[in-house]
Parts: sequence; C-alpha cells; structure tokens
Amino acid sequence: MNHRFGLFDAFLIKDNHLAFAGGVAEAVRRAQSNSMGMKVQVEVETLAQLEEAIAAGADSVLLDNMDCETLQQAVEIAGGKVTTEASGGITLETVRQVAETGVDFISVGWITHSAPSLDFSLELQKSG
Repeated sequence: MNHRFGLFDAFLIKDNHLAFAGGVAEAVRRAQSNSMGMKVQVEVETLAQLEEAIAAGADSVLLDNMDCETLQQAVEIAGGKVTTEASGGITLETVRQVAETGVDFISVGWITHSAPSLDFSLELQKSG
C-alpha cells in the first residue's frame, strides 16, 4: 500500500537540502515554517542525523541505505517519536529482513527503476 502518492504529499528533505540549509535542524525548521500543515520527512544516512531530526521535530524519517542492524538501532532510537521508513537497496529477497527490524514503512524503488522497458511504436497512416 502506498502511504504517499507524490512529492505533493509531504516535505521530503534530502541530502542536498541538508547541505544547502546547513544541517538537519535548520532544514527541518525551514520546512516547518513553510509546510502549510504538511508533514516533514527527513532522509537520514546516520544515527546521528536521525537523532537530530527527532530533536528538530521532524514527523518522519527516511532511513537511507542502512543495514538491518542499523535499522533496528534506528527504530529503537525513534521509539515512536517519528515514523520510520527504510529505503535503498531493498529487494524481494531482503524485504522480509528489513520488515523484521520494526520500521513503519519500506520503500521499494527497484519496482520502478529496474522495470524492463518495452520498445514499441505507433505509426499513423492516412486513410483513403
């Protein structure tokens, strides 16, 4: 099930936003001041960034490319204060292990970015 449908559903603060804003706390503050009531989600790559996102008041965190042990630690640190979402490198072979870490959601991008393409064309011909 999708828990969001597009970039219009919430603010998603990614690594470039963090760099531009000067860090997690400032990026969250700026997003919240312009959120118009939308949720603010922060993509984090480390447990330190996770702790900073929680302290800054983010609504949820995207746990990017973390192994299962780190995901379990992240879920413990989050402790229900934020919604957790695992992302990056998740396949049908690994999704069960990721789910068992206790994250709230799992993003599975390979479904779209790894789908084979279909080569077809549509040619119109003038009749008569």
